[in-house]
Amino acid sequence: MSCMRASSVTLLAILALAGCASSGNGSGNGGAASAAPAVASDGRCHAEGAQFAVGKPASPQLLEQARTGSGSQIARILKPHDVVTLEYRSDRVNLNADDSGTITRVNCG
Repeated sequence: MSCMRASSVTLLAILALAGCASSGNGSGNGGAASAAPAVASDGRCHAEGAQFAVGKPASPQLLEQARTGSGSQIARILKPHDVVTLEYRSDRVNLNADDSGTITRVNCG
């Protein structure tokens, strides 16, 4: 009898998990949503989406473009002698600039 109970519990668990799975086409627009970058939906930083900023002069407009390109909620420009906090934030993109204000590196944190 305990074998039958274990099988029933396993079957219920599988059905519950299957109900949570998505088909990947929940937008109802025939797959057009797959062209949009995945980084835009989760709020976490994906630095590869902001690599275009390397070599460009730092500006508020570039900062906002990097933030949206990386999917981040927060963005900041860091210059060589800036005082910064050391906590890691998965929702923040950092644009590291040199003394002349040119972006040299993009990273998350």
